[in-house]
Amino acid sequence: MKPALAIILAALALPALAEDTPPVGIRPDVTTVTVPTRSGTADISRIQDPAHELTGEWARTSRPCPEFCIQPMTAAPGVATIGELELLDMLADPEVVVVDSRTVPWFEQGSIPGAVNMPYTEMTDRLGELGCEIDFDGWDCAAARPVALFCNGPWCGQSPTAIRRMISAGYPAERIHYYRGGMQVWRLLGLSVTDGAG
Repeated sequence: MKPALAIILAALALPALAEDTPPVGIRPDVTTVTVPTRSGTADISRIQDPAHELTGEWARTSRPCPEFCIQPMTAAPGVATIGELELLDMLADPEVVVVDSRTVPWFEQGSIPGAVNMPYTEMTDRLGELGCEIDFDGWDCAAARPVALFCNGPWCGQSPTAIRRMISAGYPAERIHYYRGGMQVWRLLGLSVTDGAG
């Protein structure tokens, strides 16, 4: 076969290969999850380009420790550590609040659709938004909602700090979930990210 003919045949075969390629799913039976946000609903899916790679800040593997030390798997006793599938279930549950505990500039660079921004520096002042009520001793969190917190990734201490502060203020540890993978692992898996407005 002549080289020019081989190139033409290969080019014609490319669309057929793309059509035969299965979608990049979240699970074998799920390609998209629809979650409520403050501005309506948002679909979370994975980037469909199998050649996609992380770039920039999210591709960095090494940050100086301190302050960017690898976080333990458990943020505090009684707090459940979760992965992406559990976080997706929580995002779809209207009773759960998923909290992006990063500072505002990080949130504005993109977040998980459906997450609300409550910077770790403000957590103990904003527990009323999570079902706690102010009382004479601080917070009464008997009616606290289930929450999941995340920050930038396994090296980020913002959500573990927020979690420990919440527990110290009276939030029940068993109602707190820690998504340790954070934005770095979320992006690594090619999952949808907001532009900061979602």
